[in-house]
Amino acid sequence: MVLSNQISPGMVLKINGKLFRVESTVKVTVPKGTPFVKTKLRDLAGESLIEKNFKPNQQLEDVILKERPLEFLYPEGTHYLFLDTTNLEQVLIPAVIVGENVNFLKEGVVLNAQYYGEEVFGVDLPQFLELMVSKLEGDEYDDSPSPNVERIATLETGAKVKVPPFIEIGDIIKIDTKTGEYTQRV
Repeated sequence: MVLSNQISPGMVLKINGKLFRVESTVKVTVPKGTPFVKTKLRDLAGESLIEKNFKPNQQLEDVILKERPLEFLYPEGTHYLFLDTTNLEQVLIPAVIVGENVNFLKEGVVLNAQYYGEEVFGVDLPQFLELMVSKLEGDEYDDSPSPNVERIATLETGAKVKVPPFIEIGDIIKIDTKTGEYTQRV
């Protein structure tokens, strides 16, 4: 249990049987009335964002999510199939949980999954991944005097990123998965 004035962004709370991640919290004092704690909470099951107010010193149930490594196998309908590398069981995760991470998923990528009980509530990719360039927009190489012109590369996963003009189809590049940006050619 945690008091409402102790909650901070990143914490996971269990409210009415549902799990929420605290996105932001502000302590509000009003001249005439009782102070309160205003929060923005993200529903971990549905990804919806809600605002909720709590009384000062209200007790809330905080939850610690366990992490386990999962290896991506392949998409299956509206879900994604992973292999739990700790017990070699297959895990089917809904697309809403994988979210935008799908842009950088390829077979064999190992990520961390956050579990509560036996249910997955979130996945985190490694900070950097090495992916192959499969297509370039503006494929004709331009010998213009401005070397800082960027092109759009489509990666083997389908993600599109800006790359420098010297990158070619078939090159392996390192991508920052948190920002979705090119970092270097490998």
